[in-house]
Amino acid sequence: MTSLRARLFLILVVATGLIWLAATIWIYLGTKRELEHVLDTRLQEAARMVASLVRDDGGAGGAAIAAAPQAANGYQRQLSCQIWSLDGHLVAASSSAPAERLTEAAEGFSSSLVAGEPWRVYAIEDAARGVRVLVGDRLGLRDRLVQDLVRGLVAPALLILPLLAGLIWLCVGRGLAPLKSIAADLKGRAADDLAPLPPRDIAELRPLTEALNGLFGRLEAARRHERAITAFAAHELRTPLAGIRTQAQIARAAEDGTMRLSALDKIVQGVDRTARLMSQLLALARLDAGTASPAAGPVVLGPLLREIDRERSRSDLVVEIDPALDAFAVAGDPDTLAVVLRNLHENACVHSPHSGRVRWRLEGRSGLAVEDEGPGIPPDEIPLVTQRFYRGRGSVAAGSGLGLAIVEVALTRLRCGGIRLENRSPRGLKATVTFPVEGEPRS
Repeated sequence: MTSLRARLFLILVVATGLIWLAATIWIYLGTKRELEHVLDTRLQEAARMVASLVRDDGGAGGAAIAAAPQAANGYQRQLSCQIWSLDGHLVAASSSAPAERLTEAAEGFSSSLVAGEPWRVYAIEDAARGVRVLVGDRLGLRDRLVQDLVRGLVAPALLILPLLAGLIWLCVGRGLAPLKSIAADLKGRAADDLAPLPPRDIAELRPLTEALNGLFGRLEAARRHERAITAFAAHELRTPLAGIRTQAQIARAAEDGTMRLSALDKIVQGVDRTARLMSQLLALARLDAGTASPAAGPVVLGPLLREIDRERSRSDLVVEIDPALDAFAVAGDPDTLAVVLRNLHENACVHSPHSGRVRWRLEGRSGLAVEDEGPGIPPDEIPLVTQRFYRGRGSVAAGSGLGLAIVEVALTRLRCGGIRLENRSPRGLKATVTFPVEGEPRS
């Protein structure tokens, strides 16, 4: 398992080492360039000084040249001087000068190889006195000076790097402490504790805590929803099951055939109500889980509505389906479309009176409307009836408060515009939905 702390530590240590290495190389190259310039200037000054001694002493500069290096110390002790006549004879030389000629150049700076060792030499020619002054030093000495300087930079770095690595390790651990705090908070929680995490002042952790709190909020809402469905199902199923049991007992004990048939009819009604409730609960759970299958192509609504109408339990209703819907196709998941149409149809049938009429018709180019002759919905309750388990003053006893809520969720899954409810005159309700159209209606 890769440790975030170890990764950050490695990245910071490597980055620090590379920066230090780049700085050392930069200092080395810059120092070497500046040092060569300074030493070349010293060579030039030393050569001019010796040349002036030769002119002042009138040829007696040989003794002065030989004695001057002995009085010097440090790096100056390593300078070598030679005075050559223009006809090629050695006039004078310092004690540290090699036997070979330092350079063949007549004047100025030059680099030469003397006794297998590289030298940097400055030459001055005095034609009036017939001499040439050569002053030089070994390039190896210059390189050692630069190396000593770089060594002075690298040695402390090598000693400080372990201390720096330790400080980086501690600082990274300190910086990751809030993450450990969040992990400890989550680890110490009970399974049902979905309380939001406390806000963090650290900008980088704020998106994490906000995302976790959002997840906790959604989980809490889902859990409340599941508890509500479970409690509602338990409450709603208790009544029809108790009624079915009572009617079964009446039918078993009844001696009169009419009473027995009445009890059996009520048993059938109770079973239908229970089956409808269970179907709605399963449809709602499936929609909430988002398990709808992908769209399989255009779905023609007319045949689907007739298939749904064949499932209705009431035979006293007149259901009219606009023939134009046989040519009206919409794009969407067929199962989700069936959920929408089935719940709208059941809602209209449940609220319609005896011998009532339910009409399905095309509304504009992409709308579908269903009309019933029921009591309608009080205007102040229209915004509320799509809420789950809401049953207002105009609801019937057999309603569960889930039909229109299921329609709303299913339309959201289909990315439709929602459902529009309006009361009809003198009575009844009109529900209109707008679908994404796959093909235009044909006459």
